[in-house]
Amino acid sequence: MESRSINIWSRIDKVVLLLYAVLVIWGWFSIYAASYNYDDISIFSLDGRAGKQLMWIGCASVIIFAIMMTESRMFEAWAYPLYVFMMFLLALTILIAPNIKGSHSWIVMGPVSIQPAEFAKFAVSLALARFMSAYNFVLTRNWNLLKTVLLILLPLCLIILQKETGTALVYISLVLMLYREGMSGFILMAGVGSITYFVLAMKYSSVSWGITPAGQAIVLILILTVMIAMACRLYARRGAFRILFLVTALTAIVFGTINLFRPVNWVYMLFAAIAANSICVLVLSVKSNNPRLLHSISVAVISIVFLFSVNYIFNEMLEPHQQTRIRVAFGMEDDPRGAGYNVNQSKIAIGSGGFFGKGYLSGTQTKLKYVPEQDTDFIFCTIGEEMGFVGSVLLITLFVALIIRIITIAERQPGTFGRVYGYCVASILMFHLTINIGMVIGLCPVIGIPLPFFSYGGSSLWGFTILLFTLLRIDAARMERYR
Repeated sequence: MESRSINIWSRIDKVVLLLYAVLVIWGWFSIYAASYNYDDISIFSLDGRAGKQLMWIGCASVIIFAIMMTESRMFEAWAYPLYVFMMFLLALTILIAPNIKGSHSWIVMGPVSIQPAEFAKFAVSLALARFMSAYNFVLTRNWNLLKTVLLILLPLCLIILQKETGTALVYISLVLMLYREGMSGFILMAGVGSITYFVLAMKYSSVSWGITPAGQAIVLILILTVMIAMACRLYARRGAFRILFLVTALTAIVFGTINLFRPVNWVYMLFAAIAANSICVLVLSVKSNNPRLLHSISVAVISIVFLFSVNYIFNEMLEPHQQTRIRVAFGMEDDPRGAGYNVNQSKIAIGSGGFFGKGYLSGTQTKLKYVPEQDTDFIFCTIGEEMGFVGSVLLITLFVALIIRIITIAERQPGTFGRVYGYCVASILMFHLTINIGMVIGLCPVIGIPLPFFSYGGSSLWGFTILLFTLLRIDAARMERYR
């Protein structure tokens, strides 16, 4: 038993272990800097947040030891029971959790509060790895793809019911893992297109070009362009582009002529162009006996339906404070004392740090508490102010190095289980890093996403620690799993 334990610890990936230690320790010092207010509280004192975070780090060390001592096959064997238990806990949280800042996502047990959603990421990743590693599993089969998506959608919906939309959106990042495992690039492109259409439609929803709604016109131009590009790519013979371009040009000329006599809503012209191109694509499909050409028509129709559902999604499915945050992030509203206050103060703090920063514990914006949540979701502004551009780039570099190393570990796994789980971990970390820093510098709406290993809190630290070291345990045993 002793030799086996030594063998496991010697096989652990040292690069990931070092990066984890550096990020956690740096995060601990950053929490102390963010909560420091010129008093005599020590970094080790449990009266301050840094002292409490140190306690969470100590508990995380125990978790690491327990994971590394666990037989690696247990993760695969217990994947489904853990998933079922976690879904039950998420549903229970909706019913028993108190209202904390508008959400019902924290289970309070005396002085300790636990957020189950942080641990659900681990359970969902394991369940996906177990399901997708089944014998003869092929993701491109419709039934398999549907069941895989349902495994992801169930926790996403439960977390949305807890009013934790930001945490729920993390599960969308798992589409990157699905793409690696063979999901059609068409679905990935549809997801990227949906986000693009939503942003453009909302950004320019209040802008008009004469009697033409600018948001709708811009998105319809993109839809028409994508449709023509797809049709030309799928058509086996040359000449498709000339035909579709000529049809579009003729439609534009007809509406341009009408515009000489009366104002034209160019949205109608774009609809007519898409309809005319659809007829041409249908004819080309029949003539060439190529039904795949019809995919371009399907994409156009689905995109148009989505475009005209944007207002409903925005007005009916999002909470008022989420709507305000999106408007502020897209520059549709100026609310420096309300929804835009956090981001404005954060950008001021980061900008004041300059190239080299003001020095540790010397930041004025953060020390005077101008930035709300500066030791949780907005902790990156503390690093930007005290360590400047250099420190910010170094932090991002360390995270990118960690994600690349995780992908490397995933790719060297001899089985599907380890590879799928590794890509789940990489996708989740990438999403957290991108969205957290994006919202702190004003590129994304504020949705309450913590920065891994930096944001204060035991649930976040433990959740990411479990995610990461389960992968390291699976990787350490990769040679003995398939002997």
